[in-house]
Amino acid sequence: QVQLVESGGGTVHSGDSLKLSCVASGRAFSDYAMAWFRQAPGKERGFVAIITRGGSATDYTDSVKGRFTISRDDEKNEVYLQMDSLKPEDTAAYYCAAARIVRNYHYTGDYEYWGQGTQVTVSS
Repeated sequence: QVQLVESGGGTVHSGDSLKLSCVASGRAFSDYAMAWFRQAPGKERGFVAIITRGGSATDYTDSVKGRFTISRDDEKNEVYLQMDSLKPEDTAAYYCAAARIVRNYHYTGDYEYWGQGTQVTVSS
C-alpha cells in the first residue's frame, strides 16, 4: 500500500510559478513510476507529466511542455511538479499517481495509487 499526499497548490496570477509536492509513504517509492494528472471542473482527469523509476525519463502533455518540470527525490519519497509561466487554463485540481507497471501512461486506469489532490487556480 502507498499513500500519497499532495501540497503546494494555491491561487496565483497568470505568468507566476508554483511548485507542487507529493510525498509517499508505505512501500518502496523507488519501485514506482510517478505521474501528475489534473482535473478541471466538468472535465475528465487528464495526464500532465510522468517520471520513470529512477528518474531516467520524463514526458509531458503538449500544453505544458517547456513550462512544467517533473522531478523526484527517492531519498525523501517525494515527487515534484515545478510549474512556470502559469496560464488560466492550467486551473485545476492536481493529483499525483503511482504505478509499478505502466503501459499507457496517459490512462488513469494504469495507476494503482492516487493522492487527494491540490487545487491550483490561475487568474488572468
